[in-house]
Amino acid sequence: MTLPIAVADLTKAYGETRAVDGVSFQVEAGEFFGILGPNGAGKTTTLEIIEGLRRPDSGEVRVFGASPWPRNADQLPRIGVQLQASSFFERLTAREQIRTFASLYRIPDRRADEMLATVGLEAKANTRTEQLSGGEMQRLSIACSLVHGPELVFLDEPTAALDPQGRRNLWDLLREINGAGRTVVLTTHHLDEAEILCDRVAIMDHGKILSAGPPATLVRGLDSATRISVESGVLPVAEARLLFQAAAVEDDGVSLTIATDEPAPVLAALADRHALRGLSVRGATLEDVFLDLTGREYRA
Repeated sequence: MTLPIAVADLTKAYGETRAVDGVSFQVEAGEFFGILGPNGAGKTTTLEIIEGLRRPDSGEVRVFGASPWPRNADQLPRIGVQLQASSFFERLTAREQIRTFASLYRIPDRRADEMLATVGLEAKANTRTEQLSGGEMQRLSIACSLVHGPELVFLDEPTAALDPQGRRNLWDLLREINGAGRTVVLTTHHLDEAEILCDRVAIMDHGKILSAGPPATLVRGLDSATRISVESGVLPVAEARLLFQAAAVEDDGVSLTIATDEPAPVLAALADRHALRGLSVRGATLEDVFLDLTGREYRA
């Protein structure tokens, strides 16, 4: 079977800045693949090259076995693209917007109306897009990218600026999209989102892929302590430091936290002292992997 995406030694520079610097990866059919990285890492440029929106300087990109550049008209019905910032026609309702997109692919109005229902916008069909909430706009954008039934879907920061409820609702929709057999490529700054949704992720910085694999595999490969927290005061700090000499012990007045590579004996000792009130156990996450690879300095 031809891979939906195959990228080999891809490069793109703007002056002295190498936005994409020797990137290689593949995406399998039906896979939910995430591209992660801080601002300026090269994520969006990489996606735009794969989508056929930008010309690479060198390297090879194949989408369903063919180059997306120059613009390949045969590929367009097979892909759907939701960009970071979506623009809609002014003064059109949600129904009119998606029917307009559908008409570009000769898709009947009935299918467009069905997609509105799929993304939960049936009740907003007659509402102008400028009156939709941020979450509703994002769902309409995704509906427009899916209305022609693409096999491969690109989503660039689909949950940006959404509230927690909006994010969770959109996650359900993205799972349904992938569950229907579509291949999904996602960029996001929300590491919990990638950890929950993606089969595999690639972490980028300075135009390069630093690590790639299933989120759980990347997390397991990180040498990170388990952080055990209990309510401050259930165990004196001095006693905790004496008990757990091989661990890092901190008390901020709210929680007593013990960072250890051997959580089992720590938990047993706390239980023996009836010091489990407010217990929280936190292992490493994809965010820890991300910060370990890309650093903690602020990126504008």
